[in-house]
Amino acid sequence: VQLVESGGGLVQAGDSLRLSCAASGRPMSNVAMAWFRQTPGKEREFVATISGGVSGTYYTTYYTDSVKGRFTISRDNTKSTVDLQMNSLKPEDAAVYYCAATTNSGRLFRPSEYLYWGQGTQVTVSS
Repeated sequence: VQLVESGGGLVQAGDSLRLSCAASGRPMSNVAMAWFRQTPGKEREFVATISGGVSGTYYTTYYTDSVKGRFTISRDNTKSTVDLQMNSLKPEDAAVYYCAATTNSGRLFRPSEYLYWGQGTQVTVSS
């Protein structure tokens, strides 16, 4: 499985940004997807995850507390993509954002639970 992120950039605090992750290499409909982020010197941090499933069904999503109400994770199985809509960005949201995928199921909040990773995309938020 190959994951390629896009959509990062430099924005001002309060702005919005939409990250996208394109997956290839295998059918992705039953694969859980997630976004993590990492800043220099810190461990990779869970941001959001969305369960796998047949298109048109309800997907289970989880968010870290600091982004609840501001970020939304979504997926389009017809395009094998997963997006992260980020609104009301704060300087503390600045990081390299990574897309991840796993065939595991359940509440998947740890990097070790994910099998596939993208190369990351930089998000910078100026105050």
